[in-house]
Amino acid sequence: MSNLNLSGTFNVFKLLFNPSLCLPHAAVSSFNQLPIPVTRAFGPGEKRTRVDIRAIVLDKDNCFAKAGKNSVHDEYKRHFSSLMKTYEPSRGRLLIVSNSAGTTSVDPSARDANQLELNTGVPVLLHNGKKPGCGPEIMEYFRKHPESGVTHPSQVCIVGDRLFTDIMMANMMGSWGIWIRDGVEYDQGVVSRP
Repeated sequence: MSNLNLSGTFNVFKLLFNPSLCLPHAAVSSFNQLPIPVTRAFGPGEKRTRVDIRAIVLDKDNCFAKAGKNSVHDEYKRHFSSLMKTYEPSRGRLLIVSNSAGTTSVDPSARDANQLELNTGVPVLLHNGKKPGCGPEIMEYFRKHPESGVTHPSQVCIVGDRLFTDIMMANMMGSWGIWIRDGVEYDQGVVSRP
């Protein structure tokens, strides 16, 4: 029962009235194709100059890590390191938000979250609500870390592999969303692929 995502179940009904909630602002094949800085994903010229991304929120499973693993996938370690240099975790500009590690219903002792944080060097949000409903908890994190420079959801980019959780959350928050199309491993899940 703890793996049931009530937030996802209830929020998916919003798609009946606003299907564009699950459309990403940009898409890349894998984590290694994520542009750094991520503003480069949003097109050239004037459109890109209007994008002011100050922080990145990363999904874990099948984004930069294999599902169920609490470390960066070997193939992505160099790119992950580059992302950390640009969006310094010590300044609150890089955050991991997972529906497994850090979610109180799945990881009540925060054992996985602590291990993931130790292995990556990036803070893991401890949150009660699963994506796509934990947007307020993400913004609370940034309010507690003013050094990030984030004062509005539009200054945050959510990166993840699931349209109905990661990307939907980005749109519900008023943030930017980059979809990792193929992920670490091919996933045939109904709610993860188009």
